[in-house]
Amino acid sequence: MSNFHIVLMGFFIGIIGTGAGGAITYLYRKPTNRFLSTILGFAGGIMLSVVTFDLLPHAFEIAGLNVGMLGLIAGVLIVVFFEDILPEKGKRNNYLKEGIIMGFAIAIHNFPEGLAVGSGFMSSSSFGLSIALVIALHDIPEGIAMSTPLSIGGVTPFKNMLYAILAGIPTGLGTIAGVYMGEVSPFFIALNLGIAGGAMLYVTCGEMIPESRDLYRGRISVFGMIAGIISGIIITRVL
Repeated sequence: MSNFHIVLMGFFIGIIGTGAGGAITYLYRKPTNRFLSTILGFAGGIMLSVVTFDLLPHAFEIAGLNVGMLGLIAGVLIVVFFEDILPEKGKRNNYLKEGIIMGFAIAIHNFPEGLAVGSGFMSSSSFGLSIALVIALHDIPEGIAMSTPLSIGGVTPFKNMLYAILAGIPTGLGTIAGVYMGEVSPFFIALNLGIAGGAMLYVTCGEMIPESRDLYRGRISVFGMIAGIISGIIITRVL
């Protein structure tokens, strides 16, 4: 497979993966608070699972605990910074802010994923294809986690899918870097994974899960979160 086709593959899996997650908002037809609470809980649970069982362990494995923790702390501080500069005017705006921050975190996370695709194809086509498939499937719940709060905040399904697609573009950029830059510093990759993990962890634990409970006080939001965690485990451990 030529370098050009490898780069196209990187852009394709990023756009299709997160875009598919964003497209789920087309299924929302006058959603009730109960339904939104379930979806938000599910998205929060699946992101919590992906971060704790995939992103952070990979960061620790690549460059050690110290580098991964440095990235995690930096990711939390970045989110805190964005929280301070983004306006807070009502609950709807809070959901928009949550979706924007999650989108930034996903975009940051997608770049090192692209590095993995590019370097994987440099090793062998079969290895690169297997990595690309796993990453594409990983990106779907990330698109859901990004699009759900945006949808609750009033963003239309078309714009939601468009924003999710934009968040997937860094996967292609990372693929270019992985193909043409040769060996990439493990420190850089692990730091980026840690930053993305910290940002997602903060948004998930600090906003998504609590807000899923605020929308509907029944147990359904908890069941949604548990289902999300189980789905995340399956994605990160089985695929």
